[in-house]
Amino acid sequence: MSIRTTGRFTFADWEEQPVGPAGSAPRLARSTVVNSFTGGIEAPSTSCAYTITYTGESVGTFTGVELLSGSVDGHTGSFALEQHGTFDAGGTRCTFEVVPGSGTGGLAGLSGSGGFEYRHGETSVPYVMTYALP
Repeated sequence: MSIRTTGRFTFADWEEQPVGPAGSAPRLARSTVVNSFTGGIEAPSTSCAYTITYTGESVGTFTGVELLSGSVDGHTGSFALEQHGTFDAGGTRCTFEVVPGSGTGGLAGLSGSGGFEYRHGETSVPYVMTYALP
């Protein structure tokens, strides 16, 4: 049975470094991010790494993996999310999927997917995730 959970997350830290020669197009970068999740997912300090492709000044795509330690609707453990998204001057759209086999503790066997939309200027971002546990 699939369960839907929602909440919000905030960016606690964002560090970005260019990859490749200066002035190249498209431009590549990698970033490390710390997020804080509340709601159905409670994870006070995640670890995330993104690879970003800038196809314009404020336009591009990204992929990343985020490690969350905490709980999902009261089930405690850790798991990883694989993320894919796009961004432009208005904001960011992202879909994610639980990395198969990444769940530990009470989240062992976790599967699921979800996403979020961020609009520039927001201080917290709403997310939704549909998941199943054995």
